Amino acid sequence: MTASSESATWPSGFDVQPRQATLSPQLLDAFKSIPVAHAGDVMGRHTGAVGLKAYHHDLGLALCGTAITVRTRPGDNLMVHVAMQRAQPGDVIVIDGGGDLSTAVIGGLMRTTAVARQLGGFVLDGALRDVAEWAEGGLPVYARGHVHRGPSKDGPGQINVPISCAGMTVMPGDLILGDADGVIAIPANAAEAILALCQAHAQKEARIRAQNETGAVDRERFDLILRQKGCPL
Repeated sequence: MTASSESATWPSGFDVQPRQATLSPQLLDAFKSIPVAHAGDVMGRHTGAVGLKAYHHDLGLALCGTAITVRTRPGDNLMVHVAMQRAQPGDVIVIDGGGDLSTAVIGGLMRTTAVARQLGGFVLDGALRDVAEWAEGGLPVYARGHVHRGPSKDGPGQINVPISCAGMTVMPGDLILGDADGVIAIPANAAEAILALCQAHAQKEARIRAQNETGAVDRERFDLILRQKGCPL
């Protein structure tokens, strides 16, 4: 989007769009058992967030919910508060904070509110603070880093618009999946098809794992690749 079209759409720099929710509870429940790596594999292997760290420490705690997207000025969290007020239980707040690490955008008091309102978690391309509180668990949170310096609440910012977060495109209403390996955004309109692919991929990996546990070596598989690439054997 060009600068001119942005100013036409957001003349004040603020924009709050409605929550997008097309993912069924049954679909979300099914994805809770899907590893992020499997989703990434069936989506081309080179997608998802990079450079984020899990701060909740309980790496068995799954992140799985509908994306509420936020674009905010680095170091400002006014629109994050607004997004949290409009989010429903299970929703994941995904924040484009510009990757800024000079000032925290979310902190322990916001965590308390999110836990009480049963939100699904946070994904932040920026910094958080109150690390010890996030480490208590109970709420998944991924961020680029942390710092003690606190935010302003002035704006501007936008809610439920397309954003870029840690190298991945996130649309409002996308399915956000996170585990010990990282975070991935799954387009809402493709989620059912991707779930089926992930389930088939899991079965394939189970067969390979069973073979690997025997100690057998599938040398021909890799020799074939080498021959196709012109490597003499």
